Amino acid sequence: MDEQVLDVLARHLPAYRVERVVRLGEGQDNVAFEVNGELVVRFAKVPDPAETDREVRLLAKVAEVSPLPVPAPVFSVTEVGCVVYRKVPGRQLLGLPGAPPVEIGAVLGGYLAVLNAVPPERMADVVGADDDPPSRWLAEAAELYAPDTVPAVHRGPIEEFLAAEPPSARPALVFSHNDLGAEHVLVDPRGWTVGGVIDWTDAAFTDPAYDLGLLYRDLGPDAFEAALAAYGSDEPRERAVFLARCTALEDLEHGIRTGHRIHAENALASMGRLFC
Repeated sequence: MDEQVLDVLARHLPAYRVERVVRLGEGQDNVAFEVNGELVVRFAKVPDPAETDREVRLLAKVAEVSPLPVPAPVFSVTEVGCVVYRKVPGRQLLGLPGAPPVEIGAVLGGYLAVLNAVPPERMADVVGADDDPPSRWLAEAAELYAPDTVPAVHRGPIEEFLAAEPPSARPALVFSHNDLGAEHVLVDPRGWTVGGVIDWTDAAFTDPAYDLGLLYRDLGPDAFEAALAAYGSDEPRERAVFLARCTALEDLEHGIRTGHRIHAENALASMGRLFC
């Protein structure tokens, strides 16, 4: 894959001198590389030219409304599902030592309020709807749950949760990042300032409770309360807590199945507050 990175840059930035290529990470759909500490080269595992073009247009529109930095494309190669963009400063919040301050929750809650207020017509040509009902989330969480992968103390509360009725669905959808977990939030660990938000491939018109739930899962209850206060509404609370629990079970299964230990460890760490 390093050769593909070099080939893409040589063809589209012939004057650019490549000194270092580092594999940044791999998700379900993409694999990304950092070049010279200043560029990110990301390839889709299954190239879709239309999807790559849509993502480039989406990032341009997000940059117009986002109060935090987001990836700025330098060029794209649609036939191989490649997007090259300037590296957003900071380190992934996921995996940083120490507990992040409550203020990060407030920053991200206010950020979601801005995104959710974007007029739908502004994003209608670059995102669709992601409106899976809570009942489907619960059914999928039940399918993924494996009792022997969680500490015994959490099994009873998890099984009680899976047997309970899900909350009602949100009647209206709003524009949101739709995957605002700690791995997509970049911070300066010296002062815990948020430097930007990355990976917008899942952006959609959706329930804002999903992103708020990821903040609860990854940052804890105090940061979640700060996020809700900055968001300006307590309405998503019940669904956010519900989705935080579902996504913890989903991330645990994904981390174990793929060998991405950091996701499994983060999910297990969250269970003490989600299932107690």
